[in-house]
Amino acid sequence: MKPGVDFPGVGCGLVIQRADGRVLLCKRLKAPEAGFWNIVGGKVDLMERSIDAARREAEEESGLKIGAVDFLCLAEEIIPADGQHWVSLIYVTRDFTGEPTLTEPDKLSEIGWFALDDLPQPLSAFSAKAFTAMNG
Repeated sequence: MKPGVDFPGVGCGLVIQRADGRVLLCKRLKAPEAGFWNIVGGKVDLMERSIDAARREAEEESGLKIGAVDFLCLAEEIIPADGQHWVSLIYVTRDFTGEPTLTEPDKLSEIGWFALDDLPQPLSAFSAKAFTAMNG
């Protein structure tokens, strides 16, 4: 069974924010939401805590070293076009070191820092919910 096809998948995401307020986004190559800009994240593995998965996925996708993270919000997306259903725990961090690099070119086509008032489009539904939660 594929998560999101036969049953909801459990995912995680991490908003990585610099001191100047810019956030790290990646352009996805694969479903869900291929071609959309998204925060780093992915699937929570069996027996893995979602907070640990968020840190692992962020480090794998960005090459950054992630420190402390805080819970931000829950995002549930049913994406009929992709035949997927995901429940994702979204976290936020300002505690990281390094410079982001495109470490997974088979999954992501671009990576970069963006101002919250000038985000690239199209923006993934997961990211939109995360940024809404950040704005209170």
